[in-house]
Amino acid sequence: MIGEERNAEIRDILSSYPFSGVCRSCVRFGSGHINDTFFATYDDGGKENRYIVQRINTDVFKDVDALMDNIWRVTSFLAEKIIKNGGDASREAMTFIKNKEGALYTRSKKGACWRAYRFIEDALSIDAAQSETDFYNASYAFGTFQYLLSDFPASSLHETIPAFHDTPKRYRDFIDTVKRDACGRAASVRDEIDFYISHERDMRVYADAYSEGVLPLRVTHNDAKLNNVLLDKETRKGLCVIDLDTVMPGFAGFDFGDAIRFGASTGAEDERDLSKVCLDEKLFRAGAEGYIAGSRGTLTESELRLLPVGAKIMTLECGMRFLADYIEGDRYFKTDRESHNLDRARTQIKLVREFETRKDSLEAIVRSVACIC
Repeated sequence: MIGEERNAEIRDILSSYPFSGVCRSCVRFGSGHINDTFFATYDDGGKENRYIVQRINTDVFKDVDALMDNIWRVTSFLAEKIIKNGGDASREAMTFIKNKEGALYTRSKKGACWRAYRFIEDALSIDAAQSETDFYNASYAFGTFQYLLSDFPASSLHETIPAFHDTPKRYRDFIDTVKRDACGRAASVRDEIDFYISHERDMRVYADAYSEGVLPLRVTHNDAKLNNVLLDKETRKGLCVIDLDTVMPGFAGFDFGDAIRFGASTGAEDERDLSKVCLDEKLFRAGAEGYIAGSRGTLTESELRLLPVGAKIMTLECGMRFLADYIEGDRYFKTDRESHNLDRARTQIKLVREFETRKDSLEAIVRSVACIC
């Protein structure tokens, strides 16, 4: 139930947008952990128009102007490309709506920042692939996202979360967290800490390759999980990449890697029984085939060769962040039990070991899919 105070705030927000028709309902929507999302339905003379209105979490995204500038420019660029290619931009790209004053967001009387966009009909998002085809289709959508934005000037985008995927900096922050040991937990997780310390060199691979001119900077999603792609309800083909708050300059292999980390594991991210956590090579192949096909030749040979390394780095980074948060007293990630973040860190360690055990096989899959020697 939405409280009356929040109801009044939402009514004011809705009135600030040029929505078509009369509002019939506005209810909470989705299961996102960052922003507050609502689903608004309008009756427009018998026609139903549906919109998403969202309160932006300004604790996470402190510069809302920069955030919305990124999103507006990227979605506008995507729409133009999709139309040029004969597609349907209303379904294949998010359509953000300016308010009645022409602004990209509305600030409520309480100071909260709200935005709005059109609801994409006849689409679904899933938290786990129900088949290799599902994972191929979602990965293809992320590859297409990379293809469509391949000539967008990546360096012109703002960093909505500074150093979000700067893995070497994440490592330095991790070491500082261990040294502080704010909650006295470090001694009990010494094996896990030592694992990440032993992988410090692995975490520098992409940063070193970029500084040496081997890897180009791209426009990347930076949170390329399966549930951030909408699939067509009827065909289950990848339709639209959503949740663009973390669109920033980055590396294509990190998007691929995050998709693999999340989607090709046989276990849940917080699984306690590590025997259930393995890397499914069939899903890895489906993800590689989809992402490479969707990118349509825009990735360089160096980017292609380093895709498996990107998956390993993203898994190291994510697990290290879980462990750091556990040591800090679970201040960032939401938890349901005392060891929740520690369990998450351990699943990522298991996956990294899987990547290492299967290194030759994974590299062979990418070479085969990408047709490189």
